[in-house]
Amino acid sequence: MLGGLNLTSDIQVEIRGVENLPDGPCLVAAKHQGMLDILPPFSYLDDPAIILKRELMAIPIFGWFSKKAGMIPINREGAAKTLRGMVVAASEAVSEGRQVVIFPEGTRREPGAEPDYQSGVAGLYRELGVPCVPVATNSGLFWPARGLIRWPGVAVVEILPPIPPGLKRAEFMRRLQTAVETASGRLLTE
Repeated sequence: MLGGLNLTSDIQVEIRGVENLPDGPCLVAAKHQGMLDILPPFSYLDDPAIILKRELMAIPIFGWFSKKAGMIPINREGAAKTLRGMVVAASEAVSEGRQVVIFPEGTRREPGAEPDYQSGVAGLYRELGVPCVPVATNSGLFWPARGLIRWPGVAVVEILPPIPPGLKRAEFMRRLQTAVETASGRLLTE
């Protein structure tokens, strides 16, 4: 799919920092600037289980593939019940040796927009007990959050050093947001 994107839109995707991925299961917390962000995890992770909004499962082909691939659909309006279900499904994926991918802001955000990290990532981090790998990007410059217009260029996905398990919630959230936002901001100016 990334090759097709290159052919149709002249967008190349560069993956940096693969050496930062731990062996085995982990939580991957990735910046989400546009539609492009759902594709790269399949190229740099062994067996990702991506957390996505339940409504996407109704899209023909995409939804079928997502179900078959063991993605984790959630109801974003469900609060505590959603978090419990997400933790159960993510725990099962981790027990199978998979990497769980979450977009901690819960939705696509324009490049440079004020960050809005949601509590679900902290709940998963606490319950899964695995390293959390922050991931930065500049993908929104080439395929924005809204619309189908795309611009040619090199979208960079940068895998950052993992955050070890066991930190207190506030420290974890501070480290995650600082890492992702600092690196994403730098990528926007490259």
